[in-house]
Amino acid sequence: MLFQVRFQSGGYMDMSDNTVILCAASAYEEKYYLNQEFSNLPEAIKEELQIMCVLYTSDVGGILTLQFDEQGNLFMNVTSEEDDFFFDEIGSVLKIKQIQSEKRELLGSLELYYRVMFLGEDGAALLEEE
Repeated sequence: MLFQVRFQSGGYMDMSDNTVILCAASAYEEKYYLNQEFSNLPEAIKEELQIMCVLYTSDVGGILTLQFDEQGNLFMNVTSEEDDFFFDEIGSVLKIKQIQSEKRELLGSLELYYRVMFLGEDGAALLEEE
């Protein structure tokens, strides 16, 4: 499974790229968002996502968005405002690597869930691929 990271400064992400947002946290608005299409996830998973995203933005700033692309791959989109001199770019890269390492199982399970529940792929076949 591939966990991609996209960094973007100087504004918010372009929403016209056919991705589905799982969740997002913003240091600017001090808010967390979970897409209601994922409200049937177990509470423990929703809480873990919220903690992960909010801790990221409180540590390095900016906006962190977890999104699925058209193939069901999960990626992290990091955005910061152009004039945000407090955004920690180096810390951001390090924090993303930490999340990818520590949350590999969670992120992989979310990809599998999305591909089965939203894209209609065969779960058993996907598990065999791994």
